[in-house]
Amino acid sequence: MKPTCMLALILTLGFGPLPAAMAQTPPADTKPFAFDRSAAQDSTPAVCAFPGLTLPAQAKVFAAGAYGGSRQAWQIDDSGHEATRMDVVANQPQAPVVLMLGSYEPTVWNVGWTPGTRILAVLLSGYHRQVITGLPASVPVLVSSYDNKGPCGYFYVSGERAKRLNPIARQVFGQAVDMLYLAHEGRVVIGDPLPPGVALVTDRKARAPESFRRPDSQLAGPAGLEQAVRDGYLRPATRADVDAWFVALQASPRHDDVPPIAGGAPRRHISMIRGYVVLKDYTLPPGLYGANSATFFVPRGVPRPRGVLGHSTLYDFNTLACSGVACKL
Repeated sequence: MKPTCMLALILTLGFGPLPAAMAQTPPADTKPFAFDRSAAQDSTPAVCAFPGLTLPAQAKVFAAGAYGGSRQAWQIDDSGHEATRMDVVANQPQAPVVLMLGSYEPTVWNVGWTPGTRILAVLLSGYHRQVITGLPASVPVLVSSYDNKGPCGYFYVSGERAKRLNPIARQVFGQAVDMLYLAHEGRVVIGDPLPPGVALVTDRKARAPESFRRPDSQLAGPAGLEQAVRDGYLRPATRADVDAWFVALQASPRHDDVPPIAGGAPRRHISMIRGYVVLKDYTLPPGLYGANSATFFVPRGVPRPRGVLGHSTLYDFNTLACSGVACKL
């Protein structure tokens, strides 16, 4: 019997799961599908609540975080921002705790605790992607960030934004925040000060923070552009590249119909906080928005780069056309 006929017969008769050998053998007309399983697991919760969680009367609600943690040389999302790492220790053996952790930057929260400390739940928030490691699988985590459009909105923890926390704490946990702890240089102790020599533990199956790194080779934002320079796709632009653009415009029959100016035209300017010349076929990295935007010059004979410009600007010598936000200025 042909394999396809056997498969149809198994499914029709309801014989249960396919044999392992048959289930793992892909058809000849398929190919492997690249899929970031870790990113797919960041599902957006449906409601701003922990269904079934009832806090004991003595439970404490602690908030902790900062704008960002210690910077890492890799990324966990498409924001163009480098990931930061936040090492968190909870020390509250006298009462169970729930945590509100928040950072603006994309952050990996690395959590540990002292013996006797019991973490009941964690509300994780921020502007960009937030992930957590170190907790046992039995501890529920709700991630509500700006980027995932979570049901609790988003917050990050700072002294200036403290008034944002109590309304969310009452909505999610039924009580206000007992104490706010500000992280410094990517580290924060929540609860009582750590006694000298106290043991710290984390979950045996905890993922290493580096495992959340984007699996693809192209980094986002400025880090991706710096990588492109190292790989020979881009070079930093100079004033000579700006001057060459205006010379090319002036020589074009399509240049603006203006009379000559005595003493010469004023020197024109292109603002380049981050400027590059495209050297060969290239795909722009994601995340070129806001402070991560850039200016690109495409010389004659070089193809226009693919990808999304974001808030960047591109000057194409092949067409003498300007594309992007600065073209209207």
